[in-house]
Amino acid sequence: MRIGELSRRTGVNERLLRYYEDQGLLHPSRLSSGYRIYAESDVETVRRIRSLLTAGLSTSVIAGVLPCVSTDGGFLAPTCPQTRAELTAECQRISAAIEELEQSRRLLEAVINGGPRPQAAAGHRGEPGVPQIVGAT
Repeated sequence: MRIGELSRRTGVNERLLRYYEDQGLLHPSRLSSGYRIYAESDVETVRRIRSLLTAGLSTSVIAGVLPCVSTDGGFLAPTCPQTRAELTAECQRISAAIEELEQSRRLLEAVINGGPRPQAAAGHRGEPGVPQIVGAT
């Protein structure tokens, strides 16, 4: 199928499909005219890519785990042992980012509400007059 058909069937615009190819996530064959030809299996591959992007993974991480992820009962599941470890590390990275954002939100809420200033982090020398969040780096 050509790129327009893949776009219609997946709901992903053609520009993004070309980007996925540039990132090594899709591997269409080419006609002598240069047109891309996608396999039927690429429909499912694009769906997996979209799910992994929605889960917060970068295209570089997806390139590494995509060959070892399958659809099992409508859900994605790792099929290689190292993939589970890579996905666990990504989950931990996302959790750490969420904690940092929550700390930022608490500080901002304190500023907005004129509430008590957050305590300075233990052993951290912030700039004078700049409140620091406990546990901030």
